[in-house]
Amino acid sequence: MSRRLLVADVVRDASGERGDAILIDGSRIAAVGRAADLGSATVPEVRYPGATIIAGLRDAHLHPVGYAAALDRPSLKEAADFAGIADIVAAAVAAQPPGTAVTALRLDDESLEEGRLPDRDLLDRIAPDRPVLLVRYCGHVTVANSAALALAGIDDRTPDPIGGSMDRDGTGRLTGVLRETATEVVTAAIRGLAPPIDTDQVADAASALAAVGLTGVGAIVATAAGCWAGAGSELDALVDAAARIPITMGVMVIAHDAADLERSAQRLADAGGLLRFLGVKMFADGSLGGRTAAMHDGFADLPGERGTDRLDPAWAAELARTSLRLGGRVAIHAIGDRANGAVLDLMERLIAEGADPGMLRVEHASVLTERDIDRFGRLGVTASVQPAFMASETGWLHKRVGPERLARTYPFRSLADAGVPLAGGSDSPVEPPHPLANMAAARDRCGITPAQGLSALEALRLFTTGSAAAIGEDAALRPGAKASLTVLDGDPVASPPEVLRSIGILETWVRGEPVAVPSGIVTWQR
Repeated sequence: MSRRLLVADVVRDASGERGDAILIDGSRIAAVGRAADLGSATVPEVRYPGATIIAGLRDAHLHPVGYAAALDRPSLKEAADFAGIADIVAAAVAAQPPGTAVTALRLDDESLEEGRLPDRDLLDRIAPDRPVLLVRYCGHVTVANSAALALAGIDDRTPDPIGGSMDRDGTGRLTGVLRETATEVVTAAIRGLAPPIDTDQVADAASALAAVGLTGVGAIVATAAGCWAGAGSELDALVDAAARIPITMGVMVIAHDAADLERSAQRLADAGGLLRFLGVKMFADGSLGGRTAAMHDGFADLPGERGTDRLDPAWAAELARTSLRLGGRVAIHAIGDRANGAVLDLMERLIAEGADPGMLRVEHASVLTERDIDRFGRLGVTASVQPAFMASETGWLHKRVGPERLARTYPFRSLADAGVPLAGGSDSPVEPPHPLANMAAARDRCGITPAQGLSALEALRLFTTGSAAAIGEDAALRPGAKASLTVLDGDPVASPPEVLRSIGILETWVRGEPVAVPSGIVTWQR
């Protein structure tokens, strides 16, 4: 550790330009201002001509083990039709040893020529004797073949689990399409057969996050296998890689119960490195794409379907109180307007019991009623939002929610005007973890209800001070703050959204040291 002066064309934060230099002393910022005033003959300078230095970019909601899986496992995103899916799955089956389970990610029925999800019969023709599981890119819907269903003990007589469902054809036969908690039964069954996500893959994925300018993330992991990898415990994988993770990770745990959460918090405390326990993550519903988001009224393109309720209020309250007692936060996934209302009901009760609103987060807050937008502001609960969702949903969102609800879907402007603390994230591997593209989407909204867009300064705040506050970090450019910084080859505020998406990352500094990103690191796989 030493004193160093970082010099660029501009140093800025969400309040405006702060000069052109930052003096670092050890792991912390010593001063911010002009190089002419801060420099001296005894302090080495690191110069970035033409660059902009900003507070370190943060992603408040990211699945690090799922992201590692997305960089490694077969991707179905580019498949144009069922034949394309069959080719990708067949290649994966041929590449893996006999007896192992095959998982493929990023299935997108909206982009397929058939316009629907494939079924078990397609997968059975490719791999009749091998378990196969396809994961829709939202992570809330999967397709299993007959071998995977049999391994999980599921047949046509199996009832739907609480908080989930299994699609059936007109005769009652399972199609292989599993929604929400129904997926967990199969991922648990194939856990010992799917190739694990190993320490190298998790470490490489963390380095890839630094390569896109992230200095810290709100890392969501399951104590079980999770929906992305279909392998071992996500928490195990992350803890095993702790010593090699170069960015800070506040870890939100998807736990079975209070005891599971307490064990996880202790494991993270013992892990060392840049990991720490951040809190609990729960689910109130599913996704818009999978039509499992819990809505007050039916989906515009499927009026009889109102989504899936996953929140057990008594169980959720116990886990929430346990997390708060452990010094952690409470983060609850809510996409549909009915789910958001139920989560705010719970959080209102927690606040009445004495909970700090700053420790409560609603993940996604996608479709809201006007009443609940106002309630968000009154309660002071954080809305953890993902602008990049709109980039994937431009072709079908309006069909799913209809014109009236579209005006209050991803209502960033309304939330900001109501005084709601906002934090930005990607939900990667649902979307790419690139914060500048996310920032641009927060501004231009990919053309979806532009009136709900944020200003350039607000978008910068969303992925710096806003996201940092949501993960218990300080992104202020002030003396004494941790020197976690991102160096860009352009100005994220002066650049229009279309230019912002292509701005490059010159260097990422975490706690006073530049992150050495290994050559050849891949940051995203379609």
